[in-house]
Amino acid sequence: MRNDSDENRRGAEGERPQPSSPLLPIEARRAGAWCLVALLIAAVLAVGVWLCVELSAAVTPVLLALLGSGLLGPLYRRLVAMKLNRSLAAGLTCAVLVVVVGGAGYIVVSALVDTGDQIIASLRNAAQDLSQHFGAAGTSLDDLAAKSKELVAKFGGTAASGLLAGVSVVGQFLAASVLALLLTFFFLRDSDKAERALRHWAPGSSAPQLERMARRGFQSIEGFMRGTTFIALIDAICITVGLLILQVPGAVGLGALVFVGAYIPYLGAFISGAVAILVALADRGFVIALWALGVVLAVQVLEGHVLQPMIQSRTVQMHPATVMLAITAGASVAGILGMLLSVPLTAAATGVLHELRVHYAADSDSDSDDSGPAASAASS
Repeated sequence: MRNDSDENRRGAEGERPQPSSPLLPIEARRAGAWCLVALLIAAVLAVGVWLCVELSAAVTPVLLALLGSGLLGPLYRRLVAMKLNRSLAAGLTCAVLVVVVGGAGYIVVSALVDTGDQIIASLRNAAQDLSQHFGAAGTSLDDLAAKSKELVAKFGGTAASGLLAGVSVVGQFLAASVLALLLTFFFLRDSDKAERALRHWAPGSSAPQLERMARRGFQSIEGFMRGTTFIALIDAICITVGLLILQVPGAVGLGALVFVGAYIPYLGAFISGAVAILVALADRGFVIALWALGVVLAVQVLEGHVLQPMIQSRTVQMHPATVMLAITAGASVAGILGMLLSVPLTAAATGVLHELRVHYAADSDSDSDDSGPAASAASS
């Protein structure tokens, strides 16, 4: 016997609208979700870069202190292993940093100042020689080289006329240097406290992973700074010796330029090598310029095929395209300082991403291992 309530329920179910098919296929929705994630990441990065630029007076000393800590961190750990007090070890390390950076800066600046006029004159002669073969392009190079001293004089006159502005710039530079030195001292001395604070403030059980990520990022900075400094020193010595043998004028200054340019991978070596070849072309002729080109290429081959794989392959692994993009982005944000800081920061980010990839790969492997016995038990 039928019940009226059952018939009413069946009628209501028959009148219920069927679920409509989605407007977009699953692939399009996934692509939209990934695009939204990419936009959010880009927005966060843009805000971070904007904040760094606005707070550059505080951010720059912190970054310089990280680079200094990465460069002399092994020395500090060795002093601590010798049972020295942590504050004393950090103070001695900072003193070594002042001596090394100050001495290297003095040698580089004095070499460039002593041979700067000679290098500029040689570049002007090279531009005049090129103008005979390339016409207007060479003439423009000649004009640029001829007016370089005038531009420098005008810049100096402007700085002299704005003495207060010049003093302000020098004061800001000194303040940033002192702050970076003090931060280096605290970064070295209180590194263990930073690790404990990270473990204390990390949410949930993420403390070990965050500690591994931070350690891997700092190790990448250490590897880049120590490796780049060692490679720059070898490049500068080899090119200086080669130019001295070829009797190229201003060889010491060109070697100092190579040492400074080595901290900007690829681009710095190209510019400093091109300057050395042009100086050799102007003062020693075409044959010596070819020999100088051979010296520069031999040093670059030594760096790319021997020094880089031996020194930096275990700590810093970045594709050349990534390095060039980082240099371009750093130059657009902070000029020369951005070019110098962009590569070690990119190395740190690469190390953190590598640690994340290893972590998630290990998690996926453990999940697959756990599902294997369960699946076999269920099948049995």
